Amino acid sequence: MAVVYVETSIVGYLTARSRNAVIFQARQELTRNWWHRRRTTYELVVSQLVLDEATRGDDEAAAERLRLLAGIPLLRRADPRIDAVADELLRARLLPEKARSDAMHVAIATVHAVDYLLTWNCKHIANADILPKVYRMLTDMGFLPPLIVTPEEFSENV
Repeated sequence: MAVVYVETSIVGYLTARSRNAVIFQARQELTRNWWHRRRTTYELVVSQLVLDEATRGDDEAAAERLRLLAGIPLLRRADPRIDAVADELLRARLLPEKARSDAMHVAIATVHAVDYLLTWNCKHIANADILPKVYRMLTDMGFLPPLIVTPEEFSENV
């Protein structure tokens, strides 16, 4: 069974209150469809970083996010290679310093050799302009990088 690292933006879309933006609504619907119909076909994992980020914001929404994440296995951050990978992504300016947590998500998923990193963070993580460079760097560092995808790419309707 393929392993999917669920990044925080996924549970954010699952629990977000309705917005009028068409793109937001489409992403939310794709996320909910994936979560309810497809997630059981994968082994889901998260990190403490995901749990920490999920606690931020509205208390009710945070509680709902944590409820959705309950029981999903936690990837450990103790491996020093995780910080080294994140540092290298920042040093190479593939991600800006302000996106350190995003670099950490990529590093955690990479070092733990998951198959997919599932995210809606298209600014810093699932960004087609930087992904080839990220994949190349991770490969040059000796890792087999996870495929970084959005729920739309798992959609049966695409």
